[in-house]
Amino acid sequence: MVQSVSIEQAVDDVLARLPAHIHLGLPLGLGKPNRFVNALYRRIAQLPERQLTVYTALSLGRPSLGDGLQRRFLEPFIERVFGDYPELDFLADLHRDSLPANIHIEQFFMQPGSLLHSTSAQQDYVSSNYSHAARDINAAGLNLLAQLVAHDPQQPDRLSLSCNPDITLDLLPMIAKRRAAGETILLLGQVHRDLPYMPGDSEVGREAFDLLLDEEEGSTLFSTPNMPVGFQDHFIGLHASTLVRDGGTLQIGIGAMGDALTAALLARQADNDGYRALLTDLDAHYWAPLMSREGGVEPFAKGLYGCSEMFVNGLLALSDAGIVRRKVYPSVALQQQANAGALDESAQVGGVSIHGGFFLGPRSFYQRLRDLPHSKLAEFNMTAISYINELYGHEELKRLQRLDARFINSAFTMTLLGAGVADQLEDGRVLSGVGGQYNFVAQGHALEGARSILILRSWRESGGEASSNMVWVYGHCTIPRHLRDIVVTEYGIADLRGKTDAKVIEALLNISDSRFQPGLIEQAQKAGKLPKDFCLDPRFTDNSPQRLQAIAARHPRLFPEYPLGSDFSSEERDLLRALNWLKSTFKLTEILELGKAALDAPEPSEYPVHLERMQLTKPDGLKEDVYQRLLLAGLKATRV
Repeated sequence: MVQSVSIEQAVDDVLARLPAHIHLGLPLGLGKPNRFVNALYRRIAQLPERQLTVYTALSLGRPSLGDGLQRRFLEPFIERVFGDYPELDFLADLHRDSLPANIHIEQFFMQPGSLLHSTSAQQDYVSSNYSHAARDINAAGLNLLAQLVAHDPQQPDRLSLSCNPDITLDLLPMIAKRRAAGETILLLGQVHRDLPYMPGDSEVGREAFDLLLDEEEGSTLFSTPNMPVGFQDHFIGLHASTLVRDGGTLQIGIGAMGDALTAALLARQADNDGYRALLTDLDAHYWAPLMSREGGVEPFAKGLYGCSEMFVNGLLALSDAGIVRRKVYPSVALQQQANAGALDESAQVGGVSIHGGFFLGPRSFYQRLRDLPHSKLAEFNMTAISYINELYGHEELKRLQRLDARFINSAFTMTLLGAGVADQLEDGRVLSGVGGQYNFVAQGHALEGARSILILRSWRESGGEASSNMVWVYGHCTIPRHLRDIVVTEYGIADLRGKTDAKVIEALLNISDSRFQPGLIEQAQKAGKLPKDFCLDPRFTDNSPQRLQAIAARHPRLFPEYPLGSDFSSEERDLLRALNWLKSTFKLTEILELGKAALDAPEPSEYPVHLERMQLTKPDGLKEDVYQRLLLAGLKATRV
């Protein structure tokens, strides 16, 4: 029978009923009951005879404040957006490499880039596919599972796993089997009053939990504010949007490139004339045969079905716009009828337009889900990650549902031979994790009519220096080159499937930045992979940011800075633009260059509200005076 207990009583109960080594499983991302985790962590830290191993992923923490202008910008914003969100104590200790000796934190996915310098996090990282996480956690000896849940006052005996049914639903049958063999494994839940109650597969009975905390969690839910989408990402999204086939299936990830893809699909539907005009101006006819064969540029008459491990804000926006609306059904017979257009109206009521494994997003995303009527929420089925990320298990049904699937995932580097890098640096340090990327790439090859699409920026800039994200070789890959398929950058599309090495190299050179093409060609020729007399098609020798910026300037409405809304005020959006410009344009050691920019700054009277927001209306001393002048220079340079 489920017990209702306080946090401290729950810790007492767990310590009394479980062996000396507690193996705690936590959902990735949003679904962690942080206050309980912190209480257990602090207690075991004081009990050297006990051990705690935590198995989880995506442990969420506030962004680092940094110093200088960045800190002045972030501090009030973070206070406003994250409020009283309770930080995980173990996360702070991971950053300091100061975990107690009797505690380990094993993660299979990290908040991107956040733990590059944590020795303990890097050493205890587990490289595992998302779809294998439940198997691996169970095999490690899981004996305690804890997560946030949602409740509906009209259904007092039911709870929803809400944002995180992903791994829990896969673990439940494994736990039941071990319990039947006599093992003690505890499940703890805590209701969060702001979590949307998601119906469908994520619903469980209250009796599924051994312990329920008697106090609802009411602290601020962690959110991921929508960040600005730059011109590079918009062109990436534009190209990728032409590969999405009407009536098909869509998977997309989080981040600016995913938001850009959403914006392009919205434009394809609602502003088709402008969308096509932009493609014409871009001279995208080179890829017209591929677009026609694999995707399209017409509005969506049939609509799409969303099948994505992460139910992102963009999928909800596409649903609101009537683009994601193709429904799938829970049996082979019903799905066959639906595919044939023979399903009667009464049978369509139980259809699902989005399957998701977990969600995380901006505050407006949670609010939108909370506001939706039950009938609409029922179209969004949060379910087990094994259902979404793999084909085995109900394979016939999944193949019928996942028509013309487009699995669109991001990378940060591609080798010219077609390998993708998305999770780890050359020196072995992990940026994030494999997650489900490999699963979707594999499905892109296994499903009839499906394609795997890796999207990335062709170049990056730091401290005023640009470098190529297309490289000849890299010391690690996430997606091996034998699984190459389609790659998209801001400069176009490379269809690599079934191509020879020379043709793969040429296709990727075609969508690389022209500043780096000569050096890349030379490396490929030196390795004997390109003919000595190889020359690029002249069409691709002007792949430059300046060319794209000029095109974007002629179609401003198709390049919204925040296509899915923003948590930033208008002044903060100006400030963020200025700070990003300063960061990308100058190295802080280049005092002379910074001095010139400061001398060219406008008068403070032109930006009184912005200076007040940054507490620089009346600079106190030379340091603050320099801050003010640099900020004014950035505001002038990025004025919209």
